[in-house]
Amino acid sequence: MNKDDIRYMQLALDEARKALERNEVPVGCVITCQQQIVGRGHNLTETLQDVTAHAEMQAITAAAQTLGGKYLNECTLYVTVEPCIMCAGAIGWAQIGRVVFGTRDEKRGFLTFAPRALHPKCTVESGVLQEECARLMKDFFKQKR
Repeated sequence: MNKDDIRYMQLALDEARKALERNEVPVGCVITCQQQIVGRGHNLTETLQDVTAHAEMQAITAAAQTLGGKYLNECTLYVTVEPCIMCAGAIGWAQIGRVVFGTRDEKRGFLTFAPRALHPKCTVESGVLQEECARLMKDFFKQKR
């Protein structure tokens, strides 16, 4: 785990807290390219009444608009929770070069259901600020139950 990964995951956690403030599932995402943030997002599924409005989808759209193209192969996507199958598919189609996530999602994560969804050249790093990312999710769902 390097300093940049920690710094960008902290920014993804900031995005997750924005989701929490809106009573959304607290997942946040930041996309970088050459050490610059090119996209960011947080869950907006309740706000937009759109099941596809996950943090990763918001950030991918923003990054593509910032960079002026749909392929993000030189980008790194930082997300607080392991992407779901839908988001992993979008990450794969965007050809994102690297994915860094905080905590696993044993119930809906792509590694369980579609481990080959990402582009073949994509590398994956997990466990960055894992405890903080997991705590945010656990606390959110504890309040819902």
